[in-house]
Amino acid sequence: MKIAFAALMIFLMACNGTGNKETISMTGAYKMLSVRVKSDSTDTTYTNSNQLKIYTGEYMMYANINSPDSVSGFGIGSYTVDKDTVTENVIYNANDSVSNDNPGTFKLKVDKTDKGYKQLITGMEMTPGQKFDLNESYESVGTGDSTALDGAWKMVKTYWVKGTDTSYSTGTEFKTYFSGYVIWGHTYKDSLNKTHTGIGFGKFTLTGNKVKESMSASTYSEVRGHDFDIDIEMSGSDGFTQTMNNADSSRSVEMYERLKK
Repeated sequence: MKIAFAALMIFLMACNGTGNKETISMTGAYKMLSVRVKSDSTDTTYTNSNQLKIYTGEYMMYANINSPDSVSGFGIGSYTVDKDTVTENVIYNANDSVSNDNPGTFKLKVDKTDKGYKQLITGMEMTPGQKFDLNESYESVGTGDSTALDGAWKMVKTYWVKGTDTSYSTGTEFKTYFSGYVIWGHTYKDSLNKTHTGIGFGKFTLTGNKVKESMSASTYSEVRGHDFDIDIEMSGSDGFTQTMNNADSSRSVEMYERLKK
């Protein structure tokens, strides 16, 4: 009887320990190390992916680029965490000539590692009837620095000024700052109504009302590998205007509003 009672107590404690599993923290900036695509017909691991992913306290954003042909993509949305499951509610994503403002919800099984984390999404479907599992590995690269710009933002207006001339532009752009890293991604349509996607990501520092962005990756060769000094004017805590002075004496101005749940 005593042995049976002891065994029962051990079983109950084990169950209780599993039920009280800690909820992980995802906040930070992460560089992709590898991605494995597995289906009934294929099992391939890629180690040359150029992707950065940022989790703020409420939002996540990722951007990637295939360097040989500059095909790029990005996505942004809110997220929640329950123990080791991350639910991403993506509000916008784009890849090359396709954009989607209603992408849906994705559940990730996350395993934290000494240097970052691994995420697994099962049962993804690219085409009807063809499902695959996606396993991605990331390394933490965040600096831990905190600034007034930290968070996820959506551009609400953009224009260029040269002399007395002002020209406005349309398109969709999101930007996320966190832990010393920045990601931006935009889409726009050309004169033939074809969608184009562009991204950039790298490190940033904020000093007073100036931010320096050092772009390690971008769709655009004139951005990739360059530093940009940008004037910042905050509008309270939920908005900012950035102004860049260009070599031709023009100014490009972008206005952003903070994303909120």
